[in-house]
Amino acid sequence: MSQPILGCIADDFTGGTDLASMLVRGGMRTLLVIGVPAGPIDSDADAIVIALKTRTLPAAQAVEQSLAALAWLEAAGCRQYFFKYCSTFDSTAQGNIGPVADALLDALDTPFALACPAFPENQRSLFNGHLFVGDTLLSESGMRHHPLTPMTDANLVRVLQQQTPRKVGLVRQATVSQGAAAVRQALADTQASGCGYAIVDAISNTDLMVIGEAASEQRLITGGSGVALGLPGNYKRAGLLADAACAAALPAVEGLAAVLSGSCSVATNGQVAHWRDSGKPSFALDPLRLAEGHDLVTEALGWAQPLLAQGPVLVYASAPPDAVKAVQARLGVEAAGAIVERALAQIAVGLLELGVRTFVVAGGETSGAVVKALGVEALRIGPSIAPGVPWTLSQSQAPVALALKSGNFGGPGFFTQALELAP
Repeated sequence: MSQPILGCIADDFTGGTDLASMLVRGGMRTLLVIGVPAGPIDSDADAIVIALKTRTLPAAQAVEQSLAALAWLEAAGCRQYFFKYCSTFDSTAQGNIGPVADALLDALDTPFALACPAFPENQRSLFNGHLFVGDTLLSESGMRHHPLTPMTDANLVRVLQQQTPRKVGLVRQATVSQGAAAVRQALADTQASGCGYAIVDAISNTDLMVIGEAASEQRLITGGSGVALGLPGNYKRAGLLADAACAAALPAVEGLAAVLSGSCSVATNGQVAHWRDSGKPSFALDPLRLAEGHDLVTEALGWAQPLLAQGPVLVYASAPPDAVKAVQARLGVEAAGAIVERALAQIAVGLLELGVRTFVVAGGETSGAVVKALGVEALRIGPSIAPGVPWTLSQSQAPVALALKSGNFGGPGFFTQALELAP
């Protein structure tokens, strides 16, 4: 068992696969672990990502779980650490990005970290500290309607400052464009000015490579998966990472396939509509009927069983913002989400019993519920389907292929595209 170089903590499951995919892309053999392991793991991975489900937990619980993950990664011998959150900086004034990052800095006895959620390949850019989704400010994008973490301010210096007592600074794109040495100096200057964090602009992959290189000596890095793009190069230059041309290779998986969608993001709603408009079989879960006690799990499985042999099916609870708000008004925000996650998780177990071995899952919370229900504890990361979304393979006696997609990722035809690339 070799020691990993990089230890990562992701605040949701799809965020974990997103980051892991970026590291594999850079040639790092990467293992994604679901939750904090009970003990050591025998692995040849260069990077280990611990995927938690802390994005929307009470801040104290998120901190507790994140510190437990850090302690495990430190015991595994990691040299550098990464706290991964969403590229849309999903959070509230109470956290959880600031409180978790503060706790990690304290535990690592280090005073400063950069923060860069930018991922230009997925239309997430940072300029003058403001986060854009495509050409639209975050606060004017679909994220302003997010049911749990509505993002109504695009100024990330201001957003993060609300969540931490540490002062938050900014490294502008004009500095990033000058290269890694300039960014490294700007980070040092920002720290010297009394800041505990620096939001760092990025509008291209070149910027992300520069930031990653500049962070070579940073004990803790925080951000979206994009900023990890430049990290493997640091390890190669330091002689820590061999050329791993086959880092993404996965063995073939035999069996049936299905898509499960719980995300209500604009992107996922478009993907559900594309699937339905293409004439492919789909089954809609109604949260209100679930709450009334209707056994839609059995109904969905009975519907799916005769269809699976003909091709993949979709079971979804995705809905537009107005419909989501109406359900939340009736059931409550947390209860509405929980009832859908529970149903989709139970359907996943039933589909597995029907012979499904390949799953595409849309939504971070849904992905977390599904992998837990399937008893998945660790995933080997394989080839990329789309930026931020890889195929993965469960590390178990009967392997299951899983594509765990953040709600906002992928184009309209993502479900079909993913299945065509399945191992």
